[in-house]
Amino acid sequence: MGTWDTGPFDNDTAADFANALDDAKPEEREALIRGVLTRTVDATGWLIEGEEAVAAAALIAAQCPGDGPIDTPYGPEEPMPAFSDDLRTLADKALARIISDEAGPASNWVDPEDWKQWRANLNRLRIVLALPSPSIPLFDVEQ
Repeated sequence: MGTWDTGPFDNDTAADFANALDDAKPEEREALIRGVLTRTVDATGWLIEGEEAVAAAALIAAQCPGDGPIDTPYGPEEPMPAFSDDLRTLADKALARIISDEAGPASNWVDPEDWKQWRANLNRLRIVLALPSPSIPLFDVEQ
């Protein structure tokens, strides 16, 4: 079937990645996500894991302020661990790489409106990933 919609898990490759995350032990899930993001950032030529990287970035964004849980029947069914903060930056870099690669996943779109929606979804994920983490002051300083 390939790609059926513009969401992060709306293609065969990302749905298979969700199944791989479900099949992995809970303590291995972050490493799988980190691996696909790192390989995407470091890739030269064709982005073999672009669809998985989008799905991974969406899972990380779901844990950020300003986003919510992934609502799709094609995403992982098992709970994800609390991801390390450094994955936000890595996910953003992977999405930037995917958006800039005209021969990669962006070339899958036949309908220009679908391509625009997909790109808008990726840009929205980048905005969520870039939002600062809430900070808790260690102490109040009165001046």
